[in-house]
Amino acid sequence: MLQHTDEDTQSMLAVCVKEPGGPETLYVGQVPRPTPKAGQVLIKVHATALNRADLLQRRGLYSAPPGESEILGLEAAGVVAGFGPGVKRNFRPGDRVMALLAGGGYAQYVAVHEELLMPVPQHMSLAESAAIPEAWLTAYQLLHLIGQVKQGESVLIHAGASGVGTAAIQLARLSCAVPVVTAGSPEKLKIASKLGAAAGFNYKERDFSDGILQFTEGRGVDVILDCIGGSCWEKNIRSLAMDGRWVLYGAMGGKSVQGDLLGKLLFKRGHILSSLLRSRSLQYKAELVRSFTEQALPHFQSADQSMSLRPVIDSVFNMHDVAEAHRHMEANKNIGKIILEISEA
Repeated sequence: MLQHTDEDTQSMLAVCVKEPGGPETLYVGQVPRPTPKAGQVLIKVHATALNRADLLQRRGLYSAPPGESEILGLEAAGVVAGFGPGVKRNFRPGDRVMALLAGGGYAQYVAVHEELLMPVPQHMSLAESAAIPEAWLTAYQLLHLIGQVKQGESVLIHAGASGVGTAAIQLARLSCAVPVVTAGSPEKLKIASKLGAAAGFNYKERDFSDGILQFTEGRGVDVILDCIGGSCWEKNIRSLAMDGRWVLYGAMGGKSVQGDLLGKLLFKRGHILSSLLRSRSLQYKAELVRSFTEQALPHFQSADQSMSLRPVIDSVFNMHDVAEAHRHMEANKNIGKIILEISEA
């Protein structure tokens, strides 16, 4: 675990973890300020956003990749504050940027490779833009690099009111696909519908696969984006069209499967695909960021409302209230992203 240091000019405030456990183990302390390495840019962080991976890491169940910061936080938005040797892109001190991180976002400063930076859309605040990198790049990756979604295809998005879910709905619509969602409350389904979901099903009230088959007139969906895993595998396969792609990117509902998974999947000629983003190579992430910046980022400032994208913000917490922010996410109360603003002191 990170050890805090006496405050000096080379230190910074960061959210630390006393020991693996619940939200009460989080505290704000002094830690060494990162020094940017070759090709890295130092960012003064104004805001970050919570992700489910943060909760797992806090509990000791999801370690940072080797060589990466142990500080929580997979995304950040702020301003350029310094450079490592050999930076090639034309960044200037004070430029507003947002970044995909492997760790380190819950802190006043973070060093990140220049290829993982994106410009903040002109009309957007730094707090709003902190909601983009991890969730939107994950959704973009799942839909396009992994799921290979095509125009006119149907996409079932579990947790449709989550950060990734709200991003995936909009990106699917942008690609002229048909998003349908599951969520656990009428309020969450209403938000998903406003974002463009063609149909939504409350998994707490009905078997969502019945709704999917009714909506698709028995055909099933072409792609499933699944962060749930084990607890709904039978309903997923029942919802899947022939030759459909089931993209697994989380296991909130468990990792174990009991029953005839392979037989049922084989009958559908289905594909199981899986992906994580945090552990990917720098080259993979850089190519993903480049593609997203070219194909999706311009739509965050599009005048055409039918083609515009926007992050959905649930709530904003100060970093000193980080434990409460984690409790809010663990209670599944959020619709969209939970923002953590980083204090000056």
